[in-house]
Amino acid sequence: MNQALENLKTRGFFQQCTNPEGLSALFDAGPVTFYVGCDPTGTSLHIGHMVPFFAYRHLRAAGHKGIALVGGGTARIGDPSGKTELRRMLTYEQLDANTAAITKQLDRFLGFDGDGARWANNKDWLADLNYIDFLREIGSHFSVNRMLSFEAYKLRLETGLSFIEFNYQLLQSYDFLELYRRYGCRLQIGGDDQWGNIVAGGDLIRRIEGTEVFGMTFPLVTTADGKKMGKTEKGAVFLDPGLTSPYEFFQYWRNVQDADIRRFLLMFTFLPPEECDALTAPGRNPNEAKERLAWEVTALIHGKEEADKAMAGARAAFSGGGDRSGMPQATLPRSRFAAGYNVVDLFTDVGLAPSKSETRRLVQQGGAFVSGDDATGFRVITDVAAQLTTDDLNGEGELILRAGKKRYCRVLTTE
Repeated sequence: MNQALENLKTRGFFQQCTNPEGLSALFDAGPVTFYVGCDPTGTSLHIGHMVPFFAYRHLRAAGHKGIALVGGGTARIGDPSGKTELRRMLTYEQLDANTAAITKQLDRFLGFDGDGARWANNKDWLADLNYIDFLREIGSHFSVNRMLSFEAYKLRLETGLSFIEFNYQLLQSYDFLELYRRYGCRLQIGGDDQWGNIVAGGDLIRRIEGTEVFGMTFPLVTTADGKKMGKTEKGAVFLDPGLTSPYEFFQYWRNVQDADIRRFLLMFTFLPPEECDALTAPGRNPNEAKERLAWEVTALIHGKEEADKAMAGARAAFSGGGDRSGMPQATLPRSRFAAGYNVVDLFTDVGLAPSKSETRRLVQQGGAFVSGDDATGFRVITDVAAQLTTDDLNGEGELILRAGKKRYCRVLTTE
């Protein structure tokens, strides 16, 4: 097998391929143009979206040419794959804003240069399609029976599949055809939930252009306990620092299960496989590998400076002392403490619990902690009526709050 494909396989980026031998031969023959798409259904990508884009960078490093397709057109309909109900419809203005935000995130990660790494927006060719002409040219090549045999549609038939969603596969297939015509794109990559759409696009190009193109999917990543990767009790782990702070992002990776460390080092960093193996060798402290994983991924997404700050903040929170500037923090008036700050109000105000009822439960269950005078030790608070005062602040007018074992907030005060 071609070395670039072998590398993807070694790192866990291989689930299905339409013709592995043919694709390997194509890669051996010279640079291959490939694409991966994502729909701008939100203002930010989350880490689960990034699996194909890590593979994109590996293929680029091997000399191949990548296209990141942002679905400003397909998002107007919504992909039914992996969904149990119709996606919420967004306005065209929202989709344009989301497209701009996501393209900026991808540019930071992929480095678009207009040649080896480029981006495209399928709104450019889908928004003004003539429906009758589209049905004649494209729709005539699709079998409804075959479409219904794909898993994405079969699952939705149980809960109800709208006609607008039924068109999605035609549009994604048309994307592949359009990218083939514009840029000579011969390969589409994506998550395994896209297998049916990818195969359909390849079939369409073969029927219309008489050319073989290829599709390859990656596993849908789950954690060792079977949960969807990139999900926390707060929700998805977003790339936007306004939605998931670099510290929280770092902490997600720092707290992965031991059984996931090697797999995530291979998939979400660019460390050589030999180094990933050495970090996870028997007898090695798994916390060292977790910290390395957390730093590497945070540096890739947020930059080395933010990764350093997040690591320093994490070490300060868990080890005491040190540089606490990288920790999540909130600034509150000192007068609130002078008057007595109720513990339930405080933990809720700084965002360590989503509501006062959740905070009360946290306190009653022994999960609310407040730092000592030097922020190196914590005391538990179990009384929901407890008041924190200026006596609880250290000499710098701050204190550290902890919710459970892993969530921290550094509270600063102002006069």
